Amino acid sequence: MEHIQTMDRFNEVIQNDKPVIIKFFADWCPDCKRMDMFIDGILEEFNNYEWYEVNTDEIEGIAGKYEVMGIPSILIFQNGEKLAHQHSAYTKTPEEVTEFLHQQLG
Repeated sequence: MEHIQTMDRFNEVIQNDKPVIIKFFADWCPDCKRMDMFIDGILEEFNNYEWYEVNTDEIEGIAGKYEVMGIPSILIFQNGEKLAHQHSAYTKTPEEVTEFLHQQLG
């Protein structure tokens, strides 16, 4: 999973003509650390998609721009548009994340 550190790189990544999955997180977030313990299995299952992560503390204003009110959140982008967003309250288990990705990506 590539770590995006600049808004320029983020804008470049989301322009992909195929869906890309971006995890929004922060180092101080306990639920983010919990997600890190189960995300590898999800990455394997959805390995036909490109995965990225954004630390909301590193890119000023990005969370507000994309309505990320809680972390971790999983967002799906394609052609510069946000297609789907799973808010932090629903990203607590691998089953919740997997179900969301199946619903959105097939």
